[in-house]
Amino acid sequence: MNGRRRLDWLGLTPEPERELPAAVAALRASGTRTAEELAAAEHRRVERLVLRGSRHSWLRYLAEVTDLVTGVAAGTRTGDPAAALLAGEVVLDHHRMLIGLPGPGYGRTAADRTALESAVRALRTRPRAHTPTRTGGSR
Repeated sequence: MNGRRRLDWLGLTPEPERELPAAVAALRASGTRTAEELAAAEHRRVERLVLRGSRHSWLRYLAEVTDLVTGVAAGTRTGDPAAALLAGEVVLDHHRMLIGLPGPGYGRTAADRTALESAVRALRTRPRAHTPTRTGGSR
């Protein structure tokens, strides 16, 4: 590595940066801030992670998202099931693609992949009024 920062983790897919902020904001919803304020704050956080973060900090953020998604799927956390499904699918796709990158990322996310697979399955079978449309990614 010669002291240079590894940036290969940034090239996986643009979906997390594009789709997660609004979905995660919906999952973090509170009565004190509007949906727009939460989405803007989440967008700034993701942008900061992408521009100045590391692989480790990015995976830590995605682990937080995994906790939100699995909590909604299990019913232990309130939140929009459609937003949880969207976030779960995006993070699961991301974690599956880590197999093609050097380093410990794929192994490190094994437990999260298992939890997300179960959560996504549960959220897909849950009745809901509206499911956001994904703008890209693999399935």
